[in-house]
Amino acid sequence: MNSKVNQTAVSEVSTLLVLRHSNNSVGMVQSISSDGEVMDVSPENKDASDIMQIDASEHSFEDFYADFYRRLKDPEDYSFFKVREFEAYEAAVGLQSYLAGLSAAEKDDLRQYEVSIDAVESIRNNKTLQSDGIAGERVSDKKSSFSKYNANYRFQVEDLNWNSMAEMRLDIAVLEELGVLEPLLKGFKTPMLLPVRFGDGEEGNCVDARLQLRLDDSGEVVLHVHRVQKRVDFRKKFMGHKFSKQDRMNLLNSGNMGRVVDLVNPVTGEMVPSLVSLDKLTNELFSLRMEFVRIPEVVCGVSLSTEQREILLSGKLLFVENMVSRYNRLFNATVQFNAERQGLAFFFNRKATEGGFEWCVPATFRGVTLRRWQIEKLQAGETTYIRGLISKKGKTYQGYIRFDKEIGRIEFSFKKPCK
Repeated sequence: MNSKVNQTAVSEVSTLLVLRHSNNSVGMVQSISSDGEVMDVSPENKDASDIMQIDASEHSFEDFYADFYRRLKDPEDYSFFKVREFEAYEAAVGLQSYLAGLSAAEKDDLRQYEVSIDAVESIRNNKTLQSDGIAGERVSDKKSSFSKYNANYRFQVEDLNWNSMAEMRLDIAVLEELGVLEPLLKGFKTPMLLPVRFGDGEEGNCVDARLQLRLDDSGEVVLHVHRVQKRVDFRKKFMGHKFSKQDRMNLLNSGNMGRVVDLVNPVTGEMVPSLVSLDKLTNELFSLRMEFVRIPEVVCGVSLSTEQREILLSGKLLFVENMVSRYNRLFNATVQFNAERQGLAFFFNRKATEGGFEWCVPATFRGVTLRRWQIEKLQAGETTYIRGLISKKGKTYQGYIRFDKEIGRIEFSFKKPCK
């Protein structure tokens, strides 16, 4: 394909080429009709003088294209390519010739050259943030909607490199919609895996990853991508530490190794007491030096004793009762420090034992509060009868339940299981 189709310079007058997906025809854009249809001329009309002209000295291409795109009735029916005006004819002929005989998969590769509305909107948002500041007066609806993120977070919205984000098919609207913008600005990793695209968009360049903002050596904010890795090979040493069978079981079960170990600093060679945790989403191992481990004195309204704080500081599990949730409800949970999160992790329906975890029978099943005698039977491994369950269609039903201690889940059956 003629490389001039991908021309991005805006220092001269530019124009747009349009590819109609319905018939694979390429045209030079003239304008948009009142009903939102693209008006264009065929590249056969070499002397056409009424094609669209975009003068970069008068207004930015991003602002122009965003307005142009919004006026289209069915924008998904087209692909647009920005070229310099004096090259429009040659580029259109080259693109039309390139399309001849392409397969559907090869045609899809053209998307890396077209003007992406998502990338354009991201650039416009970034320009607005850089010129006006997110906490200033309300310049636009979009800017105002994100002003809440100018709180005392570790990073600010304007710190992010939105041009780099756009290359990965990410922008402020996408991050907001997924609910991951605030954790990013606080310095945390995204709580979920996100599809991140690298390179030119060819097949295989889209990976699942967790994102996190960091400061590089020059003090600039950079986006760190934690890609999903293969399962951890516990036969290999981690910073000089050889995993025991219990270490492996703890990491796979709770995500935390559960004890303090000496790790070798790869730069200085010194032995550093640390805690180790596993990110179960990405299969990455993380360590945290003990000097950075901070155990709070109060957890969800419960004041921890010195002994309890020492248990957590050693990386072990601690069962805490009568904590208060954000909804002002009492709850019990097992708590443990997580090196990857650099904070406490909560485990419900589980108690700490010398071997790791022991599953606890939950207090409710499918919305029905279990009675004490039912819980006692389930704890003893017996089957018990339950009534008052309500189906999704609102019908009442009953049956038999049994607690599976291996998976920590109550199993239901309409018929009483055989002993």
